[in-house]
Amino acid sequence: MATWTEATRNVAGTDVVFITGGAGKPLLILHDELGYPGWMQWNDALAKDRTLLIPLQPGFGKTPRLDWIRNYRDLAGFYGIVLRELKLDPLDVIGFSAGGFIAAEMAAADPRIFSHLVLVGPMGIKPEHGEIVDIFPLTARSHLRLTVADTTTPEFSKIYGGEMTPEQFEAFEDARAETARIGWEPYMHNPSLPYLLKGVRNLPTLLIRGQKDAIVPEGCIAAYQQAIAGAKSVTIPNVGHRPEIENATDFARSVQTFLAE
Repeated sequence: MATWTEATRNVAGTDVVFITGGAGKPLLILHDELGYPGWMQWNDALAKDRTLLIPLQPGFGKTPRLDWIRNYRDLAGFYGIVLRELKLDPLDVIGFSAGGFIAAEMAAADPRIFSHLVLVGPMGIKPEHGEIVDIFPLTARSHLRLTVADTTTPEFSKIYGGEMTPEQFEAFEDARAETARIGWEPYMHNPSLPYLLKGVRNLPTLLIRGQKDAIVPEGCIAAYQQAIAGAKSVTIPNVGHRPEIENATDFARSVQTFLAE
């Protein structure tokens, strides 16, 4: 198992908590709308030859909320400042769900900020067919269960199983509240994003979707493929919105193969 550390860095005018682990070329990880779930099997797999950098989003966990961030484009601009101040750009990135939305906004604003772009079940573009599920009427527990096809998966059970502690419940609700604040209207997408992504050229992009994703429809993948020239896609069978949890082996293999290209 790779060792990881937690540290706070003052960057972009605030204190940002980073989880860092592994060794090798940096790989930025942008967590989803529920927050950072902890170091898991897929992290270990990728950390064998990469240094994973996982910032906790403002308003999530120990990173303070920034009131000036009013939408996902603002959040993408914030992360762009972070990377420039830390002199990390260009680098590879994996964005999960709403984290994919952030990464896509960053790429649309400045394609040179990334070397490879991996979007996993990405929100951000309104699909022509299907709808991104409205997560806010759901309880935190129902939301969590909807992210996987099989709630008995060991990784899911380890991270989310059993009774939530008051601290876990509060962290999930804080994350959902911040997600609602910046993603409520328009709901978890930006109407201009697909048009801005048309200007992205020569950025290797991989779209990953779980075959049984109940949160983000297949139409979102199609919309991203239409928007980003040359984007590839991989569907991992028999898993839901969190393929990295339900099938860490195939997920890590898909990412590693793509990043090596």
